Amino acid sequence: MQTETTLDTYEDLLQAIVANDGGREISDPATGEVVGRAPEHTTADLDAAVDAARAAQPAWAALGHEERSAFLNRAADAVERSAEALARLLSREQGKPLNGPNARFEVGACAAWLRATASFELRPEVLVDDGESRAELHYRPLGVVGAIGPWNWPMMISVWQLAPALRMGNAVVVKPSEYTPLSVLALAAVINQELPAGVLSVVSGGRGVGERLAAHPGIDKVMFTGSTATGKAIIRSSADTVKRLTLELGGNDAGIVLPDADPAAIAEGLFWGAFINTGQTCAALKRLYVHEDIYDAVCDALVGFAGQMPMGVGLEEQNVLGPLQNKAQFDIVADLVQAAKDSGARVLLGGEPEAGQPGYFYPTTLVADIDNDNPLVAREQFGPALPIIKYSSVEEAITMANGLDVGLGASVWSSDPAKAREVAARIEAGTVWINKHGAVDPRVPFGGAKASGYGLEFGVEGLKGLGAPQVISY
Repeated sequence: MQTETTLDTYEDLLQAIVANDGGREISDPATGEVVGRAPEHTTADLDAAVDAARAAQPAWAALGHEERSAFLNRAADAVERSAEALARLLSREQGKPLNGPNARFEVGACAAWLRATASFELRPEVLVDDGESRAELHYRPLGVVGAIGPWNWPMMISVWQLAPALRMGNAVVVKPSEYTPLSVLALAAVINQELPAGVLSVVSGGRGVGERLAAHPGIDKVMFTGSTATGKAIIRSSADTVKRLTLELGGNDAGIVLPDADPAAIAEGLFWGAFINTGQTCAALKRLYVHEDIYDAVCDALVGFAGQMPMGVGLEEQNVLGPLQNKAQFDIVADLVQAAKDSGARVLLGGEPEAGQPGYFYPTTLVADIDNDNPLVAREQFGPALPIIKYSSVEEAITMANGLDVGLGASVWSSDPAKAREVAARIEAGTVWINKHGAVDPRVPFGGAKASGYGLEFGVEGLKGLGAPQVISY
């Protein structure tokens, strides 16, 4: 193990990860208060981390699946011991509240994903066994995996990347978002209490570090969650070294409410599908298509539910919605809502940030009577503003839902399961949920269609994506 120091308290975590000299100041997006200083690693630091990973990886791979799974389970224990400290740090750095499907939920998901990944069985697949010949498909470790994560779910998505990579016998070098490096540094410090040295490291640096990681000859695969534009840049940077890639890119998820749905019954699911993490989720519901027969009833039900959800500073226990994580994202949401208002769309709730308050708070916003080509619909807002579009026929709704070049997730809402499945099968998205939205499961593969990326995460298929397939034939 890398350290004998316990990291069970918030103060212990900060002491372990915050730069004493230099570094970059990280502020709480809810209050503007300084959380700590993140170390500013360089490309030389990245090179050293990759060298250490390459040195440690063969012995890690040699342990085998069972022993590596035992390490992951002990890492989950460590996360649970430090859960409250991790959640508090996450809330302060990212802005999400402690309660609701937010900071405590995210830390709990980290432990759950580690355990689930440790539990999956990956056995050789017998391809041919006809008495004369036998062929088996095996998966071998790739070597060193580079993981580049986002700022919206920094701990959980890092675990989505590092857990299967480690389980498959790879070493991992993580490059967190510049907005939320402390959360990922803290998570790695906790996990590294249980792992051999060099197997997992975090390099907290700027854009140049990310570009170097994508092109680094010592990195065998890159996993990335983030925007489509950055994903395209990673594809280009990785080309010369023919890296394997798993890319979970931007989404603008559609939800279709069929005319037989019960507005009151689906309001809560629609709300959390759209506003989980204050709308800052790649696979959140970002444009809602509602049949004209129940349009007003769905709008009313959503306003009634959304108006009860408290927004505020994350460390205040009553809140379940928080600020936008950064000023750039706040401006995107504000500009898109303003464009909708300027076009004549009807604001049902929110739409006006409170002047003079600290933090990047944008109120929960519902916008009705909006055209499908309005920027708030056509562009990914990634924040607490949901456009609600009226449709007349299911064919029209499917056409609009499929009309963009992204397809991460989608949902269909109906009282008729058979009809819902029929519509779901026609939507161009990696995952289509029925009467829920965004409910990921560590056992169920997850990935995007079209410009929302390629490759699968989670489950046995996710493990395979972190291995090199090898056929042994005899």
